[in-house]
Amino acid sequence: MKFALLKQSALACSALLLTAGVMAADVEVLHYWTAGGEAKSVVELKKIMQAKGHVWKDFAVAGGGGDNAATVLKSRVVSGNSPAAAQVKGPAIQEWASEGVLANLDVVAKSEKWDSLLPPVVADVMKYKGAYVAAPVNVHRVNWMWANAALLKKSGVGAMPITWDEFFVAADKVKKAGFIAVAHGGQNWQDFTTLESIVLGVGGAAFYRDAFVRLDQKALTSDTMKKSLEVFRKMKSYTDAASPGRDWNLATAMVMQEKAAFQFMGDWAKGEFLAAGKVPGKDFLCAAAPGTANAFTFNMDSFAMFKLKDAGAQKAQADLAAAIMGQEFQEVFNLNKGSIPVRMGMNMAKFDDCAKLAAKDFAETAKSGALVPSIAHSMAVKPAAEGALKDAVSQFWNDEKISVADGMKNIAKAAATK
Repeated sequence: MKFALLKQSALACSALLLTAGVMAADVEVLHYWTAGGEAKSVVELKKIMQAKGHVWKDFAVAGGGGDNAATVLKSRVVSGNSPAAAQVKGPAIQEWASEGVLANLDVVAKSEKWDSLLPPVVADVMKYKGAYVAAPVNVHRVNWMWANAALLKKSGVGAMPITWDEFFVAADKVKKAGFIAVAHGGQNWQDFTTLESIVLGVGGAAFYRDAFVRLDQKALTSDTMKKSLEVFRKMKSYTDAASPGRDWNLATAMVMQEKAAFQFMGDWAKGEFLAAGKVPGKDFLCAAAPGTANAFTFNMDSFAMFKLKDAGAQKAQADLAAAIMGQEFQEVFNLNKGSIPVRMGMNMAKFDDCAKLAAKDFAETAKSGALVPSIAHSMAVKPAAEGALKDAVSQFWNDEKISVADGMKNIAKAAATK
């Protein structure tokens, strides 16, 4: 009798161990979160997955605003060695899905009630032919302007400028005081980030949508685009000569260190300020870029999930998707990164005033129609057109011999790229 019970117990333990072997597995995640606030967030996700018994395999690819990571991902998938998850977003999700390499996440999405937790505009980006293939992490506002409070005071600048004319008056004061007015990193996506905020401020949300979502040739060659490029060119004169090739977080550091007054960058810049112990409203200031207070360009981080054969790896992948959308990670990630939760109904009590303003404006612009996808951050158009536009914008930014008229023609031509 005792022997039979022992045998049954041993068999039960063996079954549990086998089940654990299937349930727990390696989960390889390819991402480009290597800067301070972002890196802290990766650590938190790793902890959640390890608590579930999985082994986190970190595959971080720095630089290029994600371009370098995209190149590595392509080589991995082509060679038949896809990671469990990769940081992919916007129309690129649908492009990967059309290749038949993404996993169907509908089981976990239904279990976790994603359809009721995500705004339809977000859910649609995460789906391919009605099925979830990616998990969203957050919502970034791109059209932010950041400033060093002490430096503005030293330069005699009062309130944050709300029009482009006011901005250039403030920039002149900063320059006269011996500081750099605009911290900028000379990479094509940073150039495009600045231009899209200018276009939104000069032309408004409807014009932005025509020019940078629909890629309408009439809008791209209009007087409004001409004025936007004139403001863009003027902005260049307020940057420093060492900006070419500079990473965005180093430009943010210039604002933190009182070397530069302003930076035009999404709210991942705030994650850098917070990671350095800076206090919003005291050490640094946030405001919508001039002319864009009633509009919102959004960028969302997300993870596309790739097809895996191993059952244990599939379970780990499903656990990762659930963790990404879970309240615990949504809160800690967005507190670290400077963005706001993509999951609806989250308690914002722990978030700072910049995040609360972003959450309020996100909800309001979703109703008003002034919520538009960021073209500079891969949310609006297919990668080929986006890449061509980035190159055309950067050529104009870096070569003052290119006239505004020619720059506009080059940008319009790039928009026609298939």
